[in-house]
Amino acid sequence: MSFRMRFAAEDLLRCRFAISPLRETQGAIRTLSRPDRHGYHLPWLRQVRTLAAGLDLAAVWLLAPENGYGPDFLHPLPEVPLATLEDELDAIRATAPDVARRQIAAALTQTPGAAQSRRGRAMLSDPAGTVQQLAGLYEHAWSALLAPHWPRLRAVLEADVAYHARRLADGGMQRLFTGLHPKLSWSEGALTAAGHIAQLPAAAVQATGQGLVLVPSVFFWPEAGSAFDPPWQPTVVYPARGIGGLWAETGPAASTALVRLLGANRAAILTALDAPTTTTALAHRHDLAMSSVSAHLGVLRDAGLLASRRYGHQVLYERTPLGIAVATGGLI
Repeated sequence: MSFRMRFAAEDLLRCRFAISPLRETQGAIRTLSRPDRHGYHLPWLRQVRTLAAGLDLAAVWLLAPENGYGPDFLHPLPEVPLATLEDELDAIRATAPDVARRQIAAALTQTPGAAQSRRGRAMLSDPAGTVQQLAGLYEHAWSALLAPHWPRLRAVLEADVAYHARRLADGGMQRLFTGLHPKLSWSEGALTAAGHIAQLPAAAVQATGQGLVLVPSVFFWPEAGSAFDPPWQPTVVYPARGIGGLWAETGPAASTALVRLLGANRAAILTALDAPTTTTALAHRHDLAMSSVSAHLGVLRDAGLLASRRYGHQVLYERTPLGIAVATGGLI
């Protein structure tokens, strides 16, 4: 199935990025249920295996069919660029019981026999309690599975937002959606998704003036997901860049000559900086203090090896042509 969302001028002004810890928690839980399809996350799966075994996530999985409807109240839209898990869980907990029951019932129909099961009947008979239970399960899953790794995950997500914000600034919506996901494209004022994109409610969506929220994700890979049902603002969740190197302990090794020239840390930063990256991402990648990374970046920039650009509240660093030549051995 494919879909096409047409944008009006007001929609274009209301397109934004958002990072959602709750979406990452949901993606991590889904990854636990099918580890064979997530090779990039095998190092993480090995680290959390024991902790995951202590979580009872059956209720979450029952309401999260792989290809089907999941309750809307479990996916509150991030209201700010970087949401907190607490705010997102508060939004879940505020769900009215009648709304929760209706959406739970719709989700249970996606799994044959689920509504008649003991757990399904309990959910439908006490929707208010189910809402609180689910919020608590997400909170426990976050603490056990993601909180220790959040600085690393957040760095990847922030770097992705900065990268795509730059593409938007450089070439508009067409350049943004070219490379965001293979099945997404932009033409003649409309966003088109070819083939299957999870959670599509309709084949065509007209402009609403609400714009579009783009949510990068580490764990929702390789597919993208979308939601366009009112009253939610249209949303697309897509795989973030840099997932392949997310769990790598070190980046590319700097040459001996480069280390002698620049020092070990500056050589490592320059060698690994193969895409525009923030100071936060570099600090976590190289296990260095933010102040140390900032100092090294300043020296490399003053030497003409790096350039920096500001996009919103973030500063991206990238290699200059001279920096590329030095990092790849062209001048050493």
